[in-house]
Amino acid sequence: MRNKAIALVFILTVATQWGCGFRGNDTSEKNNAGQKLPVKSPKNIIFMVGDGMGTSQVFAALTAKKGKLEMARCKSTGFNLTQSADNYITDSAAGATAFATGKRNNNGCLSISPTGDTLKTILEMAEDKGLSTGLVATCKITHATPAAFICHNQSRDNYEELALDFLKTDVDVFIGGGRDNFEKRGDSLDLSERLRKNGYDVLYSLDELKTSKAQKIAGLLYPDHPIKMSEGRGDMLEVSSLKAIELLDKNEKGFFLMIEGSQIDWGGHDKDSEYLVSEAVDFDNVIGKVLDFAEKDGETLVVITADHECGGYALMGGNMETGEVSGAFTSGDHTAVMVPIFAFGPGAENFSGIIKNTDFFDKFIELFGF
Repeated sequence: MRNKAIALVFILTVATQWGCGFRGNDTSEKNNAGQKLPVKSPKNIIFMVGDGMGTSQVFAALTAKKGKLEMARCKSTGFNLTQSADNYITDSAAGATAFATGKRNNNGCLSISPTGDTLKTILEMAEDKGLSTGLVATCKITHATPAAFICHNQSRDNYEELALDFLKTDVDVFIGGGRDNFEKRGDSLDLSERLRKNGYDVLYSLDELKTSKAQKIAGLLYPDHPIKMSEGRGDMLEVSSLKAIELLDKNEKGFFLMIEGSQIDWGGHDKDSEYLVSEAVDFDNVIGKVLDFAEKDGETLVVITADHECGGYALMGGNMETGEVSGAFTSGDHTAVMVPIFAFGPGAENFSGIIKNTDFFDKFIELFGF
């Protein structure tokens, strides 16, 4: 009986360890029985930000997709506290700065401390360590969230200054809108030509993006912001995200990639439920493609959250069978509520529970071993 009890304890211990770990196809080690053990630290991190995406936005996407949500594949979940240094309600610049630098700053500022000091970002640190890096967004690439990972400025609205910052780093791939900030500038500089001299393939369309074989890509796909899903944006975010992963994954040291579903937020600002839901569905569909890569790769951590909620969005009715969503808004601006976190892959368990927006940076640094 004693031997049976010991055996039972051993089996339960192993089962618990596997149940709490990542169940991907990855691993570099095996146990005594020759079984693969789950990787605990990622080689790659893909950070996905649904701008303005609170729990109601997530549930709206779940309803619109008739109960099938890609985010639900993530078994590690939590909540993110979103405040900025100077405000109970953050804006996207301060929210993204917290993610990128591990420090809270004032609303409107990008990776600059409240006292004016430059804050080094996770993307810049990854570059210093020899990892590949990338940014993808459904806004112009100089907008608040992507810009916070690569730019340092007192104002998120200084778009032409922010475009200049893209020439000061060695980010491997960035894709979004904002072409005019690089080419139709008040100072008459042609930053696209400078990017080409720095080795980038500067691309203006999805077709060009799909066929590019370059090792560095600047995808300036729209003069300003990309159009809405309802206006025909199509699979821009999916194609851009998978292209970025394809390029970055060539680096044996690993990569850091930030992907933003930018316009979920704008649906909240416009108090437009259909706009919000279509953007949330697009973001979730891309999450599915990214999770497919991570599951197959086995060395990639995917973390999904929002910088804040927008609109005080509430679901007033719906139908899981038809995908109908009826929503209402209490605000046309951001709110202070906690927003959800979903994580998948090696290290995912670090993102469970209630954490601050600054904690993402600290956890990324620890998991990368910087």
